[in-house]
Amino acid sequence: MQDELLFGYDPAEASAARARIRIVPDKARALYVAERSRVDFVYNTAALEGNPFTFPEVKTLLDGITVGGHKLSDAEQVLRLNAALTYVIGLVRADSFELTADTAQTIQGIVAKDEALKWGMFRDSLVFIQGTDYQVPPADQLPAIFERGRLALEQIEDPIHRAFLVFLWGSLVQFFYDGNKRTSRFLCNGILMKSGYPPMMISAKDQLAYNQTMARFYDSQDATEALEWFYGLYAQRIEQFGFEPSA
Repeated sequence: MQDELLFGYDPAEASAARARIRIVPDKARALYVAERSRVDFVYNTAALEGNPFTFPEVKTLLDGITVGGHKLSDAEQVLRLNAALTYVIGLVRADSFELTADTAQTIQGIVAKDEALKWGMFRDSLVFIQGTDYQVPPADQLPAIFERGRLALEQIEDPIHRAFLVFLWGSLVQFFYDGNKRTSRFLCNGILMKSGYPPMMISAKDQLAYNQTMARFYDSQDATEALEWFYGLYAQRIEQFGFEPSA
């Protein structure tokens, strides 16, 4: 399976980190959390992209009120993230979320519209990831890489583990010209919510640790550290949501 994803990890260490998360799945609660955390999620996701909108400004914009003093592109990025969240929640609510190339391309087409060289489709040439020597797969291999990865991921019974692997897989392969981590995060959260777990969010305050962790992952193609970091962050975040603890 690790060959199909183009990276490896230590299963024992990943399993030990995963064991920290002990809650009973509850889809209705997961969707409620996603809606109630909407402004928080959009703000932090935009902040990780360097968007200068503050939390109050994001809330104001999502309430339908124009916020002055910012580039139009920054406001549009916030609104696109909100639209992508609405799209994913809608799929989950309708029991129609699936990890497919069409789903991934649609999400990327929302989050990266007018921002990427092309959107709503896989890239057709090389891209480069700043801060690492890692080289992404050639564009002509992307459809086959996606299908092999998708089939391998479907074999993973634990939806939380599958979701985090999807995020790392999409971030590493770079299926698109831009918006790869954002798209992969939405795919991750679709899997989580579909299975009754609250969405994952990376806060702006964790940006340095997040960037460092991802840089080491790109350089090594070893996801052990990244999985441990995500599990720890997720375990802390979900404590506040009132899910029933599992045995």
